[in-house]
Amino acid sequence: MPFAGDAAVYVKKFESRYRAEKTLQATFLERYTENGQVVRSEAGIAYFRRPGKMRWEYQSPERDLFLVDGKTAWFYVPSDYTVTRVPAKQSADWRTPLALLAGEMKVSRVCARVELANTEKPTAEGNVVLRCQVRGSEAGGAGSATRASDPNDADSPASPAGGQGDTVFFEIARETGELSRLLVRQSGGVQVEFRFENWRMNPPVPDSLFRFDVPAGVAIVNGELPSGDAAVK
Repeated sequence: MPFAGDAAVYVKKFESRYRAEKTLQATFLERYTENGQVVRSEAGIAYFRRPGKMRWEYQSPERDLFLVDGKTAWFYVPSDYTVTRVPAKQSADWRTPLALLAGEMKVSRVCARVELANTEKPTAEGNVVLRCQVRGSEAGGAGSATRASDPNDADSPASPAGGQGDTVFFEIARETGELSRLLVRQSGGVQVEFRFENWRMNPPVPDSLFRFDVPAGVAIVNGELPSGDAAVK
């Protein structure tokens, strides 16, 4: 059974909250932690659009962009005059579980099993934390560690930038199912946290927002996104 006990009730609320919307927008705070110490903290605006598109505008402390246009993942660093591109199907990224917001919004496509994480303290009263066993991570091995989901193909989810030993948590509002936080915790003391606020449903944003046009003078690098804490973005 993929959803244990009361977890099924909250999974249904979570799915219902976002399933009917074509476009989503939220402000986010992202923290990368090693052994309890915050290594990087950034903030910006995230957009999700079906089918399979995401845009992460990093505004603080630097202006960077991570964009998935449905086929290609782009990571643009204006200050370096470079953009890294990789086929979305090959992009192992911390945001992989969030691709469901731009897909069919079926948690079972990403999580092999979901249960209440009673030992995890929520960040706000009225929230509940769900522990997700990511599909592909339960088997371990190099294949599950590097295989990534295509946000445009909800049938092929996989482990987010990791593998065996990873734990993913979704924190949602008990009453509404609204997503408050995503937490990816790896063995070895590495943790990435995304906190979300100010959700907007179907904001009036153009399709061009989910298309990347390479600026003049910017070098294109083909390959995987940077490894380590730089890949958090």
